[in-house]
Amino acid sequence: MTAPAMRPGPAAIDAVLYDFGNVLVGWDPYRAYAGHTPRDAVDTFFADVDFAALNHARDAGETWAAARTHVGATHPDHVDLLDRYVEHFPATLTGPVDGSAELVRELRGLGLRLYGLTNWSAELFHHAATAAPATTLMDDVLVSGREGLAKPDPAIFRLAIGRFGLDAERTLFTDDSPANVDAAARLGLRTHLFRGTADLRAALRDLGVDVAPPAT
Repeated sequence: MTAPAMRPGPAAIDAVLYDFGNVLVGWDPYRAYAGHTPRDAVDTFFADVDFAALNHARDAGETWAAARTHVGATHPDHVDLLDRYVEHFPATLTGPVDGSAELVRELRGLGLRLYGLTNWSAELFHHAATAAPATTLMDDVLVSGREGLAKPDPAIFRLAIGRFGLDAERTLFTDDSPANVDAAARLGLRTHLFRGTADLRAALRDLGVDVAPPAT
């Protein structure tokens, strides 16, 4: 009798595709207004201009000048708060996410390929390196604002896979947005919903990557 064929297990991970915001570098938009504008006034501004949508459009390639024109036409009383956000953007970056730099260095030492796939305005991306130097340790980075595409658009994942020469089955994508993780999974990438570096370490170990276990 012929023995049944063994089904191959999951492929080993050889690359990690990182989101940056709140995965490698903390981001808190309210910090642009600290000591200047009361929280309730900032909340009103964010709601009136639909800041999440406005910011996503910058991530997808539109300029902050275009945002200013739009806000000037629709909510002229908020133009100064938009200007302050752009001018004080470095203050919104809270520094490296706990443990992230150590993990990046460890993964590099193990020989994994590391890439960034970040939703970020092209005009403001240069601040990432100062706030979280680990962002500069990637083999390459795809910045949404430079491409005119933003997650969770499947096209930006396809672009990253092609540009970086990734094998989706051997690549772990990590992001703090469920929508982005779902989009990546539908294209065959291995995925991890980021909730802290310790959880990412545990996920990598479960996938056979020999990183140190999370601290207890």
